[in-house]
Amino acid sequence: MRTLLPKISLLLLMTLVAAGVPHVLAAGITGIGYLDQNALANVPSFRAANKKFVAFRDQLQREFQTREKNVHSQQDQQKLAAEFQSRLAQRQRELFGPLFAAAQTAVASVASSKSLSVVVDKRIVIVGGQDITQNVIDLLESPGAPVPPVNTPPPSTVGWVDQNQIDQLDQFKKAQAQFVQFGEEQRKAAQDKLRSAKTDADRNKIYADYQKAIDDKRKELVQPLVDQTRSAIESVAKKRGLLLVIDRSNLIYGGTDVTSDVVAALKKG
Repeated sequence: MRTLLPKISLLLLMTLVAAGVPHVLAAGITGIGYLDQNALANVPSFRAANKKFVAFRDQLQREFQTREKNVHSQQDQQKLAAEFQSRLAQRQRELFGPLFAAAQTAVASVASSKSLSVVVDKRIVIVGGQDITQNVIDLLESPGAPVPPVNTPPPSTVGWVDQNQIDQLDQFKKAQAQFVQFGEEQRKAAQDKLRSAKTDADRNKIYADYQKAIDDKRKELVQPLVDQTRSAIESVAKKRGLLLVIDRSNLIYGGTDVTSDVVAALKKG
């Protein structure tokens, strides 16, 4: 039985201070744009970079498959895998880093021209907002590099939090460590039971019990942190006059960073 234990994360994709998502996004928030980041993959420069990346990845895989034949210890296998991932990530940064930087500049330029205070990922928009995807693509495909706007983003009623910083708080790291340890114990116990299982029904029961134990432990460890964090975000949002708070992973441009305020509130308990 191989079950990946996901890292504990609150997955704060969206926290609303006001009730009613469609109403808030349609009427309560102005100056918000959104971008379909998947559409950028069709921009010629991104397509060319992806083609180079795939070719490099395939070549690297062949190289490491050959080297792997001479590796026998688990430690050496782990080192080889780490080297593979490191070289692949490095090539990815080399190919896509400049393109992402240009795309970010293009987003900022379009947002400035349209007086947008924030641009978010299209995936979290239910209704409302301005779609600037084609504007950004047109700018990226035009001759010359995008020019950064002169003005900084105007104040926004959309805030954002960096989940990674929240995950580094002591109570979150402690919960993560407990969850991982519990998961390993349950996995080993389930594997021992599976060795003596005689029927599919027995094996399904063992897996179901294992999964329930993991889910129950996740609720025990995570739910209090979820409630505490959501309460802290709502409190900070109200004090800062924000209508919406999103996770940084969904932010593309602008917005109001309230991470330090939320972290401070969580440290106070």
